[in-house]
Amino acid sequence: MTIADNKKAFHDYFIEERYEAGIALEGWEVKAIRAGRAQLKEAYVVIKRGEIWLIGSHISPLPTASTHIKPDPVRTRKLLLHAAEISKLIGKVERAGYTLVPLNLHYAKGRIKLEIGLAKGKKAHDKRASEKEREWDREKARLMREKR
Repeated sequence: MTIADNKKAFHDYFIEERYEAGIALEGWEVKAIRAGRAQLKEAYVVIKRGEIWLIGSHISPLPTASTHIKPDPVRTRKLLLHAAEISKLIGKVERAGYTLVPLNLHYAKGRIKLEIGLAKGKKAHDKRASEKEREWDREKARLMREKR
């Protein structure tokens, strides 16, 4: 079940591969995500010191958050992947010119997971072509409905 989508990622990038990663979260963050207060719009994924981090995702704290902590809505969160997956991603990002983008936040077996994509950036003409194709698909569907 999807919690938050990053629609902008599909507009700006060609997604080549997808990976499911766990996220190191604090208790108040889990409660806020379950209440639907998460956003991936401006988020991105970076590799630092052999670890993968999610930067810029916004999780709004609930008004009932604990009094003894100061919630930081946009803190950097560590992503949890197998070592083999991390080394494969590091190789692709450093050598092949790929980038990592967060695609969606979802539940998997009761846990909160983040789907990240190995992506290549789109040029302006690619974005226009994608938009034309999407519009044509909508038009085809509309024409098929009218025909019936």
